[in-house]
Amino acid sequence: MKKKRAKVIDRSSRKEILDPPPAFHLLAKPTGSTCNINCTYCFFLSKEALYPTEKNRMSDDTLEEHIRQLLESHKTPEVAISWQGGEPTLMRLDFFQKAIDMVEKYKKPDQSVLHTFQTNGILLDDAWGAFFKKHNFLVGLSVDGPREMHDQYRVDRGAKGTFDRVMKGWEVLRRHEVDFNILCTVHAGNERHGREVYRFFRDELDAQWIQFIPIVERATTKTIAIANEGWAAKAGRDRLLYKQEGKLVTERSVRSKQYGQFMLDVFEEWVRNDVASVFVQLFDVTLEAYFGQHSLCVHAPTCGLGPVLEYNGDVYSCDHYVEPDFKLGNIHDAHMLEMVASPRQRRFGNDKYDSLTAQCRQCEFLSLCNGGCPKDRFSLSRDGEPGHNYLCPGLEFFFRRTRPAFSTMAELLTQGRAPADIMALVDRTSPRGSDVGVNEAMAGHRRRMEH
Repeated sequence: MKKKRAKVIDRSSRKEILDPPPAFHLLAKPTGSTCNINCTYCFFLSKEALYPTEKNRMSDDTLEEHIRQLLESHKTPEVAISWQGGEPTLMRLDFFQKAIDMVEKYKKPDQSVLHTFQTNGILLDDAWGAFFKKHNFLVGLSVDGPREMHDQYRVDRGAKGTFDRVMKGWEVLRRHEVDFNILCTVHAGNERHGREVYRFFRDELDAQWIQFIPIVERATTKTIAIANEGWAAKAGRDRLLYKQEGKLVTERSVRSKQYGQFMLDVFEEWVRNDVASVFVQLFDVTLEAYFGQHSLCVHAPTCGLGPVLEYNGDVYSCDHYVEPDFKLGNIHDAHMLEMVASPRQRRFGNDKYDSLTAQCRQCEFLSLCNGGCPKDRFSLSRDGEPGHNYLCPGLEFFFRRTRPAFSTMAELLTQGRAPADIMALVDRTSPRGSDVGVNEAMAGHRRRMEH
């Protein structure tokens, strides 16, 4: 019997939408690429070249259309409304109060809304803190570690470090008891300091949720010199638009093996002391993958459910693919659900699996990584096949070295126990200060259990 396909009718265009996803994560950029600082590695600054004659600010009409379409698209009880940039605080508070009002106007009786907000923190004050707390925002704060590491690339338009100003924003969030996480990029400036960076977030910033994002900036032989200078506009030359092309990387980019070592150093500290008290995104999604679950697009078998909404209503396939070839349309012309469910976007998502190299398909860690993000697939595999993930050596190193510990945590879960129980096992098998690594100790523990 042929499966009957679900359908949604868009009330504005009356176009039938076949097999719509029940949910997706739309990242809205109300200021487009406009930002109040000038991070050297921020490829998104270059997206201003897409709209060179416009002021990048979302209008009230686009805001209302965004909220209405997003809420009516979702069939799940919770909907995430996510704001990023550029720097979204440039829109000021009254804009986001309007967003709250629109949510109340359009949300369904059975819907709850989670508001998320990514910021560099520089413009945060008590008014922002009170607003975030009142409306239960989860705020992501961009910090790259202690002062000297943060200030290497996260600079203002005068090339001065921003650390002290960001810390004032952090103090606002703490003072108002706003839920926050830390987004830290891993790059040439901090790649050798995993433990130090992690301890700073845990001990100095009291962070409980941390994301580590590898900086991989692609370039061609023609663009590498300009790219190494950074993505901001330069006097006397046309703006370079960052695209996912080229087999070279900038000097700021993290080295693949060093990314794996950075994450292993963080893991060794975390698994000894902080399981269930600090949540590191890569560790959470890796443990999920041991049970065949994938909540993060980067390591899921397919993608395509993370589109981006620009300030003017343009929709792109992904935050990393805001470029002309990946523009899906505009919410003033078509419903966003129509674009997300379109054959074109489905192909974009399925290509993640369909384009795996032979090395990936045969890899023992395929179920954990699934080839990683397509944006990073510009290297050669061991067999010389193009389209392999630049970060593969580092990811393979990390997954191999942490397998004993993750296997132990997965086993604890199947026994109805908490993964945090691994900390007691680590203490018994590898005392603090021991030269024996956590994962070597876990491997030994598992061998003893098997015998």
